[in-house]
Amino acid sequence: MKKFRANGKLLLTGEYFVLDGAKALALPTIPGQQMTFVEGLHPVDTFTWKSYSVDGTIWFEGVFSKKEYHIISCDDQATAQRLQEILVAVTGLNPGFNTQIEQLTQVSTALEFPRTWGLGTSSTLIAMIAKWAEINPYALLEKTFGGSGYDLACASAIGPLLYELPGPVIKPVHFAPSFSDQLYFVYLNKKQNSREGIRQYRSLPQKPTKEIREITELTQAMLDCNTLNDFKKIIIQHEAIVAKTLKLQKAKELYFKDYPGAIKSLGAWGGDFILATGDESEDWVQHYFNQKKMSVFKPYRSIIKNDGLEMV
Repeated sequence: MKKFRANGKLLLTGEYFVLDGAKALALPTIPGQQMTFVEGLHPVDTFTWKSYSVDGTIWFEGVFSKKEYHIISCDDQATAQRLQEILVAVTGLNPGFNTQIEQLTQVSTALEFPRTWGLGTSSTLIAMIAKWAEINPYALLEKTFGGSGYDLACASAIGPLLYELPGPVIKPVHFAPSFSDQLYFVYLNKKQNSREGIRQYRSLPQKPTKEIREITELTQAMLDCNTLNDFKKIIIQHEAIVAKTLKLQKAKELYFKDYPGAIKSLGAWGGDFILATGDESEDWVQHYFNQKKMSVFKPYRSIIKNDGLEMV
C-alpha cells in the first residue's frame, strides 16, 4: 500500500494578478487530502477509484479500465471524465506509468476539509498524482486544470511562501505576525469556481502592468508590517486595486458594511473564504459572523500550516 498527502491552500495576496507575474503570498493549510493505492497479487483489467469526504462518506466512486482508462462504471460522469483526462495526461508525461497501473486494484482519496470550502480538492489531487507518477506537477496542471500553480507550491510547503511567475519562483518566508490571533478566516457559504475568475481576469483589454507592480509592493509590505493597523491598510489597498481593475464589488461592501474591522476576499472573489481582522475579542468576532449565518469561522493559527516557525 502506498500513501501520499498534500496540504490545502489559501492565497493571501496576488489573486488573479499572480497569473501575470505579481508576487503573491500563499499559505498552506493544515487540512489537506490523502491518497492511498492498493495493489493486488492477481492483476485484473480494471481498478476502482473511491473519493471520501471529510465525514467518511463516499462522494465519488468509479471503475476504470487499465487500458486507456475507459470508464466502466461511475456515479458521476463529469468527475469520472476529469479523472480519465488526468490519468491520460499523466501517461503522456510518463509512459512508464502504465507499469504502475498494471498492479493497481484501488485508489482512495480522503479529504480533510469539506469540498465546498475551496481549499484545493483539485490541486491536492494533482500534487499527489504527480508524486505517484514521478512527474512535474506543474506540467500536469498545465495539461489539466490550468491556473497559476501557487496551490501546488502550497501542497508540499511547510509554511508560508512567496510565489511568482514565470518559473515558478517559490521562496519560503517567515510570516507569523504578532497579531495572528486577530486574524480570522470565514467561509462565505458559496463555492466559487476559480476558472471562471481566471477567465474574467483574462478578458481584460490589456495587461494591468501598473496594478501588478502595486500588488507586488503590497505583498512585500504585508511581510514587513508589524502592526495590525498597518496590515489593515494593506488589505484595504489590495481590495481597492482588485475591485477597480476587475469591476467587482468588495466583500465588505456586499455583506459586511457594519463590520468594524477590515475584510479581504481571497482567491476567486465572490465565494470561498474571506480574511477578517478583529480588534474586538475572538468571541465577539465569531458572534458577528454567526449572526450573518456564516458558521465556518477559523482563527489564523487553527488553519494555517507554519511548521518550524514560532508565532512571535
